[in-house]
Amino acid sequence: MAELSAPTGREPGLRAVPRPDGTMPRALVIGATGYLGGRLVPRLLAAGYAVRVLARAPERVRAFQWGDDVEVVEGAAAEAAAVRRAVADVDVVYYLVHSMAAGTGFEEADRRAAQTVADAAAAAGVGRIVYLGGLHPDDVPLSPHLRSRVEVGQILLDSGVPTLVLQAGVVIGSGSASFEMVRHLTDVLPYMPAPRWVRNRIQPIAVRDVLHYLLGAARVDPAVNRAVDIGGPDVLRYGQMMNGYAVVAGLRQRAIAALPVLTPRLASHWVNLVTPIPRSIARPLVESLQNDCVVKDDDVDALIPPPAAGLTPYRRAVALALGRVEADDVETSWRDAELSGVPSDPLPSDPDWAGRAVFTDARSARTPAPPDRLWAVVEGIGGENGWYSSPVLWALRGWMDRIVGGVGLARGRRSRRRLAVGDALDFWRVEAVEPGRLLRLRAEMKVPGLAWLELRVAPEGTGARYDQRAVFFPQGLAGRLYWLAVLPFHGFIFRGMANRITAAAARAS
Repeated sequence: MAELSAPTGREPGLRAVPRPDGTMPRALVIGATGYLGGRLVPRLLAAGYAVRVLARAPERVRAFQWGDDVEVVEGAAAEAAAVRRAVADVDVVYYLVHSMAAGTGFEEADRRAAQTVADAAAAAGVGRIVYLGGLHPDDVPLSPHLRSRVEVGQILLDSGVPTLVLQAGVVIGSGSASFEMVRHLTDVLPYMPAPRWVRNRIQPIAVRDVLHYLLGAARVDPAVNRAVDIGGPDVLRYGQMMNGYAVVAGLRQRAIAALPVLTPRLASHWVNLVTPIPRSIARPLVESLQNDCVVKDDDVDALIPPPAAGLTPYRRAVALALGRVEADDVETSWRDAELSGVPSDPLPSDPDWAGRAVFTDARSARTPAPPDRLWAVVEGIGGENGWYSSPVLWALRGWMDRIVGGVGLARGRRSRRRLAVGDALDFWRVEAVEPGRLLRLRAEMKVPGLAWLELRVAPEGTGARYDQRAVFFPQGLAGRLYWLAVLPFHGFIFRGMANRITAAAARAS
């Protein structure tokens, strides 16, 4: 496993405390493939915990470097039978799932999942639940997403299991949605018309400090059952955060004009168009900024002492995040979060297509380059490297998807060189990777049907053969008309893609 940045979990105040019988405690992480869960798990392992994760897609867990070091229970937080299996013989449950990208009905879904976990944990005699909620002011109307997170925290607090709810605001770290929103708004716009909330006071916290509190929460006295606020040392206005980023990034200070007409709905559309953050994620982020959100007290210090070096200042957190981005060393990213309303079923095998309407576009090309060179080009596809065919047509398709609320091409990829199962890749999701041989992508763009793109590499003589297949299962008449509408462009897009990928491999040889 790669060397961890601070906190590593090996710090004396964060290490696991053995059970009375001398065995190491077991931690269950629900949300282990998410932004924070994917960083917490390796640190729990380093701290000495036996780690179990609950995951709907075990193959996503195995794609992490730590995937073989944890026990996996297949299932979701709302599935009672799976949760009962997952909480057996567990000392601490980390509940790190929420509805950031969920659609209609997310509040009921959150409520049901939290109650399922609360009931199972109580029945199993779990020693502690740790939940990461949202920092919020008291006695003011909250946005639906923030209100739901508060409700989830209360359900867990009422479970009968000692629960610590850590309430954090804007999290700053490489790959965090909050950081990416600040980064791209500041990078792209020299002058920023912005909603009135740019004047609100907020207290950002570095992702490393969130991880410190999460690790420390497992050691809190069993009598503690409460919510506490956590935040970094700086209280800023959102406009100050953007210009603070500009200073660290070596950019000019940005002029910011607060406009009263930009409602959360309009602002989320604006963020969707200007940044890689899709509207489904931008809206809850924007809504969480409608009020001042600062830490109300320092009660957390009596439960979990701050890091030995102190909490991370905002500009230091930005510098650390930018360093990770520039080094192509982003541990986890908001890009890899699962989205609601997009297909999640894998591509069925060819025999399963019998009796179903399906359209395919298959291309092959040969190159004198060896297979490993061809694979390097295939694995580097998308993001900054593009799609090796008409950039205008790909960009147009991406903008069409953004306009209707999809993720578009701007989502990019977490790493410039490596792909793993579950990674986001522009408006695709990596469904399968067989290094050196196969890359299969599942479409998450808005289309009337289900779509996949499969890229294969095989040795042939002294060179290699590249096989490419687009597969589309249409949904009703709209799906069939969509395929017919894009069919004329396939010659430009897919034929050109196959030819340019093999040519790029030959040039790299």
